[in-house]
Amino acid sequence: MLPHPTLADRYATAEAKPAFVNRLFDHGAKHYDTVVDWGFLRTGASYRLWTLRQHGLRPKDHLLDVACGTGLVALEAAKILETADHITCLDPSAGMLAVARTKLSAHFVQGRAEAMPLADNTFDFLTMGYALRHVTSLEDTFCEFHRVLKPGGKLLILEITKPTGRISAFLFRLYFGRIYPFLTWVFTRSNEARDMMRYYWETMDACVPPATVLAALHLTGLSAVKRKVVLGLFSEYTAVKI
Repeated sequence: MLPHPTLADRYATAEAKPAFVNRLFDHGAKHYDTVVDWGFLRTGASYRLWTLRQHGLRPKDHLLDVACGTGLVALEAAKILETADHITCLDPSAGMLAVARTKLSAHFVQGRAEAMPLADNTFDFLTMGYALRHVTSLEDTFCEFHRVLKPGGKLLILEITKPTGRISAFLFRLYFGRIYPFLTWVFTRSNEARDMMRYYWETMDACVPPATVLAALHLTGLSAVKRKVVLGLFSEYTAVKI
């Protein structure tokens, strides 16, 4: 199951999506941290740290951060773990990994969530921050999550979900669809960064509803599958491998 329909204006087929997404984030990587920081009113780091604590990340856990990007989730996790030695960061974009490597001494792996070059039953905790929309198959991705988690291991997926209310949906579209990409260009003067944030909106707009994500998690054998909503906007999907 695709996380959203094929975006024909961006790539011709579902098979072409990974190469397109890699190029997009490779080119925008150097601007990503700055754009995300002010775009979310400098609240992102504190929210990531708070959420990891609330969902049970503990010192000595071995953490896998899937689609780690520039390491924003992993950086906050290292504060809880008190080391980056037990963190593995996986991402398909060489550009994003290059930025992440400058921040922490984790173990870095270039690869896709749908086919991770990692051993079975390895991790106590698995995170994915705002990247579920970029995979090619929910089922394949979640099967991989189940495979690499240890029995008793926990899963936390962070996502931004389009509101259902008419007014909130309008404001959401206005900000993420128009204001955010425009301001990205104003502050960076980078067409690549602006395009990255346009695509960010397009995938949020087209993404399958939360019920579909929850159903896909259930189908892959994970237990205690839940979704918590924060401010009507941020989805925290959690599950446990039994």
